[in-house]
Amino acid sequence: MLPLSIKMEDLNANEKFYNFTSTLPTNASVGGNIQVGDLMLYGNNCLVLFYKGFNTSYSYTRLGKIDNVSGLFAALGSGDVNIRFESQ
Repeated sequence: MLPLSIKMEDLNANEKFYNFTSTLPTNASVGGNIQVGDLMLYGNNCLVLFYKGFNTSYSYTRLGKIDNVSGLFAALGSGDVNIRFESQ
């Protein structure tokens, strides 16, 4: 699916999300300690990028993580953002 350019909406002042129109394969487990930069799938079609860390009992499928999160909070800010995901 990469490269992927999407508009992500803000939720709970700690994450950005995007709902795909189709479902994706999952391997969900309890989120536990969410860290800044975690990229996860909630359910089978909701992509979530976390910009604040917290503990949760919700289940997610882990997709990846942003290694260098310095400036991530400032870059994502509040409100909706346009994000492009690419493979390296």
